[in-house]
Amino acid sequence: MGDGRGGAVAFDERDCSVQRRHQKLIEESPSPMVDENLRARLKSAALNLTKGISYEGAGPIEFILDIASGEFFFIEMNTRIQVEHTVTEMRINRDLIGMQLDIAGGALLEGDLEDLPGKGHAIEFRINAENWRNGFMPSPGRPMEWRVPQGEGIRLDTAVYRGQQISPFYDSMIAKLIVWGESREVALARSRAVLDGCRVDGVETTIGFHRKLIDHEDFLHDPVHTRWIETEMTLDTLGEAP
Repeated sequence: MGDGRGGAVAFDERDCSVQRRHQKLIEESPSPMVDENLRARLKSAALNLTKGISYEGAGPIEFILDIASGEFFFIEMNTRIQVEHTVTEMRINRDLIGMQLDIAGGALLEGDLEDLPGKGHAIEFRINAENWRNGFMPSPGRPMEWRVPQGEGIRLDTAVYRGQQISPFYDSMIAKLIVWGESREVALARSRAVLDGCRVDGVETTIGFHRKLIDHEDFLHDPVHTRWIETEMTLDTLGEAP
């Protein structure tokens, strides 16, 4: 985030390796693959870029990480807020949209705004109207039941309501579920409870896929890559053999 006059703040990284066809399915922060040394290097690179061009507003900067060497490489800067900004918000307890509006009104990033460390661990699940057991086929229709548990550390961003027509003509994402915990283990435990408690009838969704994915050994213990879903995740590995 930059104020256009040389002030900037770099938030902790978000890991978006779990994706399908270049569309993120799960995003979490902090990354389980990034240690404090690498985090400092990433934030330093992001700050140098943001301050160097006197950037104004939110600007997520994307890097790709070579696990073998520990080196990272610049991909691009998105000159806009991203869908997954809610992950950062859950960890810094700040409204990033509000910060953008303040900057547009002339506010400077100084004092406590220059240091907003993230706390705990946050995971976002993209809930899509798709049949993941059938190649993620789109599933338009009307959800006659639509319930997602609410509570501490749980945020749901959606405009879907019971009986609403979900169109086949637009993006299939119907909700973002963001779960926070004091650690990754706590966030995952809370995520399991929330996903287990979801009730949707009338359309197929990726809720069941997310529930199985977060118990997968690779996701829990090994670095996953951006094509992991497409190359290594099958119905067999998810215990869903036909």
